[in-house]
Parts: sequence; structure tokens; C-alpha cells
Amino acid sequence: MAAEHGPKLGTVIGIDLGTSYSSVGVYRNGCVEIIANEQGNRITTSMVAFTDTERLIEEAAKNQAALNPDFFFFFSSDLFLCFRFDDEEVQRDMKFLPYKIVNKDGKPYTEVKIRDGEVEVFGLEEISAMILGKMKETAESYLGKQIKDVVITVPGKLNIS
Repeated sequence: MAAEHGPKLGTVIGIDLGTSYSSVGVYRNGCVEIIANEQGNRITTSMVAFTDTERLIEEAAKNQAALNPDFFFFFSSDLFLCFRFDDEEVQRDMKFLPYKIVNKDGKPYTEVKIRDGEVEVFGLEEISAMILGKMKETAESYLGKQIKDVVITVPGKLNIS
């Protein structure tokens, strides 16, 4: 029997961060169990929205976008991770998005109006981190404990060269 190396891990969850939908699962009792979100869905909309008073994630963001088309909302933001603002893909794709992408230090950032028309910019990594945080929160709520170990998958379109 081989000796174990490294620290012993606690419960490990897996998060599939998708451009349209994300999901979270846990390996228990010999199989992977996909965890349902607050609405009972096993997939979660990869969307973040902002109002004057709060940040909305998943279905709440999607519902707000449907109610108010002028509302600033984000989806598929991870399509621009690891890209430069002037990359052809970014310039082409940003023309079709309902939110504004701006250049900050050569990278694409999302511009959003919040609280009394104040403008903030978010790195696309920050938007994705908000979704990841919500997925982790969903797993912790379901499992009834804090999770420290996570495996994350990302879209194949990411350019990490």
C-alpha cells in the first residue's frame, strides 16, 4: 500500500463554470451528486446583475434582466478571460453584448452603473468569481458545512497562451 503524501483533504466539491450555465457537484458514496440551487435547478444561470442596492446572481439576475431591459447585467463574461482588449475575438464579440466592455490596462473590463448612476468597472475575473462564490455557497448550504477544497473547470474557449 502506497503512503499518502500531502495534507488530507476535507469534502471536495467540483464547480463547472460555464459561459451560460454553471453547476456544482460533490463526490459521495461512490458517485457524483449534482447539487440543486435555491430554485431546485441542477444548473445555474451564469449571470450577475447590479441594482442601486444589491448584487444579484443566477436566477435573480436573469429575472431582473427580463423585467428591466435597461438594467445592467452580465452573462458569458468568462469568454473574455485571458484575452487582451484589442484581440480580434473581444472586438468582434463585444458588439453583441448588452453591457459595455471597456479597456483598462489593455484588458477587457465590464462597465456597470450602480448606486445613483455611479459607474464601476469589474475585471471579468471578478464577475466569474462572484458566480463561483455563489456556487460554493450553494454547496455549503446543501452539505451543511464549510468547503475549503474545490476543483473548477472552465470553458474550453479560454486562451491561456
